[in-house]
Parts: sequence; structure tokens; C-alpha cells
Amino acid sequence: MQKLKFRQLLGIYSIIRLAHDETVPGWAARGQFVSITRTNEELSVVCPIDNVPEDIDPGPRWRCLKLEGPFPFSQTGVLLSFIEPLSNNSVPIFVISTYDTDYVLVQEEYVGFALGALQKAGHESLGMNDPELGNAAYSP
Repeated sequence: MQKLKFRQLLGIYSIIRLAHDETVPGWAARGQFVSITRTNEELSVVCPIDNVPEDIDPGPRWRCLKLEGPFPFSQTGVLLSFIEPLSNNSVPIFVISTYDTDYVLVQEEYVGFALGALQKAGHESLGMNDPELGNAAYSP
């Protein structure tokens, strides 16, 4: 199994499902880390929870773990090696992949447990990361 490095992004995130034909709302695209995906069935939005209007249920609170990439497309098993310890410990996740790396969102109440499972599996936490500061580590 590959041993990976990751950072926890600052902030709390929300995962929202909207109608597939809905226009992307302005609030959905604000922030340093957002993901907007449209399919024939839905419009999925991942954004800072503070962006979500009061008339929309933000659902569970999520924390975001960013794998330290980039990873070449020819490198297989990257995501599996990271999420397997979470799956084996029944930690709910939501994954977003970009060209360079992967982001794994974990429900807030499971974060401590998830971090412990990842460390036990040999993955290395590089601390917290403020998306507005790039990869600069944040120490409160």
C-alpha cells in the first residue's frame, strides 16, 4: 500500500444536491475550494458551509483532506490506498478528484477517528492548510 501525505483544509464544507437543470447559483462558486458537477440527474455543489443560503438545508458538516499531489494518471491505487483504512473503519466519505490530486471529505464527527485510522495505515498528516494561503501550513 502506498503511503501518502495529506493536509486538512481549514473550514467546514457542505455537499448540496440541486436539480439537474438548475442554474449554478452564485453562492456555490465562492471560495478557494469548491466543486460543481452537473450530470443528467443532478447538480452537485461542494462549497464552504457559510455560502449556503438559509433556505437550503446544508446537510452534514464535512472536513476536507487534500492529498499531496500531483499524481500521474499512470499511478494506480493512490485513492484506494487512502480511502481503504477509512472504509475498513466505517468512516463516511465523499471524494472529489481533480487533474492533479484528490480531495476526501469526511463528516465532521468522524474526523478524529479518520485521522487516527490514516496515521495507523502509514499516511502522514502535514497539518492544516488555509486554501487562501496555498500549501502554507496553518497552526492555530
